[in-house]
Amino acid sequence: MDAERAIAELGVLIYPGAQMAAVHGLTDLFDVANRIAAEHQSARLPLLRVSHWQVEGDQAPVRVYDSHPAPDSALVAVLIPPSIASFYAGQVPQALLQWVRQQHANGATLGGVCVGSILLAESGLLDGRSATAHWTSAKAFAERYPAIKLKADTPIVDDGDLITTAGLMAWSELGLRLVDRLLGPSIATGTARFLVVEHSDSASECGSNFAPILSHGDASILKVQHWLQSTGATDVSLTAMAERAGLEERTFLRRFRAATGLKPTEYCQHLRVGKAREMLEFTNGTIDHIAWTVGYQDPSAFRATFKKITGLAPSDYRTRFGVSPMAATPR
Repeated sequence: MDAERAIAELGVLIYPGAQMAAVHGLTDLFDVANRIAAEHQSARLPLLRVSHWQVEGDQAPVRVYDSHPAPDSALVAVLIPPSIASFYAGQVPQALLQWVRQQHANGATLGGVCVGSILLAESGLLDGRSATAHWTSAKAFAERYPAIKLKADTPIVDDGDLITTAGLMAWSELGLRLVDRLLGPSIATGTARFLVVEHSDSASECGSNFAPILSHGDASILKVQHWLQSTGATDVSLTAMAERAGLEERTFLRRFRAATGLKPTEYCQHLRVGKAREMLEFTNGTIDHIAWTVGYQDPSAFRATFKKITGLAPSDYRTRFGVSPMAATPR
C-alpha cells in the first residue's frame, strides 16, 4: 500500500541542547498518524516520512535518521523542537540559518516550539510577521526582534507557512496541526485520542485553518504566496500579484490556480479570514475593526465571506472559541 502513496517528508531539527523527548515524541506521533491513515486504505493520503537533521558545529544540518528511506525529496515541513538548556540567540551558526531559509524558499512550512521560535526569528523570516514565544523569554524576544509582532499571550500563532508556539510541550499540538493539514482532521483527532493528548485546534469544528499548498514547485507562485502571507493580503491587486511573480496576468491566473487550487481572490479571502479568526479568538476588538484590519472596507462583506468559509458568523465564532476577557488582557 505504501508504494502507491505519495510521500510527505517532515524534517525534525536536532541542534545542541534540543529536547530529545520532543524529537522522539514527534517521530512517534507521525508514526501513529501513518498507522491510522493506513486503516483508511486510501492511496490519496500521503505517507508521512520523518527525518532527523543533525546540526554539527558550523555545518549545515545533515540527515541522520529516516523513517522511510527513499530518494531525496523536498521537505514539506521543518519542525524545530524546544530546549531546556541555555540557548544564546546570537550564536546560531549561519549555515543553519541559511539552511532554514532555503527550506522555506523551497516551500517547506516551518514550525518552531518555544526556543524554536527564537531560531526562526534569527533567520529573519519572521520579520513583519506575527509570532509567539515562551513567557520567560518574551521581554528579551521583543527587544531583540522589534520587527516581529510578538503575541506573548497567544499559545500558538499559525501563520500558514510559519508556525510558532509558546510552550515547551506544545510540540504535540504542532505535530497534530501538520497531521491535520496533510491527512485531514479526522486522522489528527484519532492520533490525539490514541496518544491521549489534547488537540486544541478549534478550527476543526468549523473548517480547518487555511493551509496553503506550498510544495507545488512553481517558484514564481511561491514567491507571491510568501508575499501574501507577510502582508496578510490586506491591500493587493491582481496586477500587483502578477508583477510580483514576473508574469503576464493571464499566465499568472492560470499558474496560480494550478499551483494552489484557488483563484487569487479566493486565496486572499482565506488568508484574511484566517487572520480574523485569530483576532476573534485572542483579542477583544470589535468585528468592524477586525474587518478593517484584515483588509475589508465593508464590514458586511467581511461577515458574509467569514460565514461562507467557516460556517459561523464572526460573533458566533467569538462566542464559541474566543478567550475570556481576563485571558485576553496582556499581563
